Amino acid sequence: MRAAVMYGAGDVRIEDRPDPKVQQPTDAVVRTVLSCVCGSDLWPYKAMPKTDTGRPMGHEFLGVVEETGSGVTGIKRGDLVVTSFTYCDNTCDYCAKGLQSSCRRGGRYGIDGVDGGQGQAVRVPQADGTLVKLPVGEGSPLLPSLLALSDVMGTGHHGATTAGVSRGDSVLVIGDGAVGLCTVIAAKRLGAERIILMGRHTDRTDLGRDFGATDVVLERGAEGVARVRDLTAGVGVDRVIEAVGARQGLDTAFAAVTDGGTISRLGMPQYEEGPIGTSMIMRNITLTGGVSPARAYIEHLMPDVLDGTIRPGRVFDRTVSLDEVPGAYQDMAERHVLKALITF
Repeated sequence: MRAAVMYGAGDVRIEDRPDPKVQQPTDAVVRTVLSCVCGSDLWPYKAMPKTDTGRPMGHEFLGVVEETGSGVTGIKRGDLVVTSFTYCDNTCDYCAKGLQSSCRRGGRYGIDGVDGGQGQAVRVPQADGTLVKLPVGEGSPLLPSLLALSDVMGTGHHGATTAGVSRGDSVLVIGDGAVGLCTVIAAKRLGAERIILMGRHTDRTDLGRDFGATDVVLERGAEGVARVRDLTAGVGVDRVIEAVGARQGLDTAFAAVTDGGTISRLGMPQYEEGPIGTSMIMRNITLTGGVSPARAYIEHLMPDVLDGTIRPGRVFDRTVSLDEVPGAYQDMAERHVLKALITF
């Protein structure tokens, strides 16, 4: 099969790899129909040390089951399925708590001998726990939005729920990437009254307004905080979801949240220290968030996709073939593309 492999910063290649085969009774082999490039893929694209072996890329995909191991009972050959961005058994104690990202038998695509999702086929470990059957066909126009459930929509929902967003709240979303925009969808879905989107790319913030943002703040740093405070009569917002991962974003979150408010971190942090000292304690700020257990949310969010209530697939603003994936990485890194959809 053909698949995308990263050999170092800026070096993504499409190459031939062994066809996936069932190795364990709990495995399934899935022929990929749709995949995509994630914003988190850009961190190694910018900084990964050079390697001779390469790393299979991609962790968001949907496709058709081609083969199953003897222990797989919940899906069968021919089913159209979507994965969560990590695999899991969905039965261990962590999974039972809705923390599938910490599954005791789980793991990540593209490492430890597991295929990446940016390829023509994928061996999926723990298939019964990981894969969710889709009630549509391969030609459905809903597929991009269903694919978004594998990561970005589930991640946005995780940020909104861990922040405690509820009806009537004021919410600040920091970041206009795909996760930030899906967080806007999630906040509106949970009943937020005011949703302020902080971002600097007009095409993205315009989409954010379509998704439910009531206000857009273009400024960053102290100017951005001042603008948020102006919009909230000096009080600040009830909830902040930080969807970038930069230290400045966390500093902005603390400065913009009201006393007694909650900050949820979604962006993969590119820092080790933050403002969690006396000022946080004296203001009774709650800091929460973390990696999304996306598998916990797929069935919960899917009905809203199927009936058109939410359309997270709109974050895909370019469609590419597998051979065009290296260029899609570059275009996303240079902010020419929000999120690239890969068709097979």
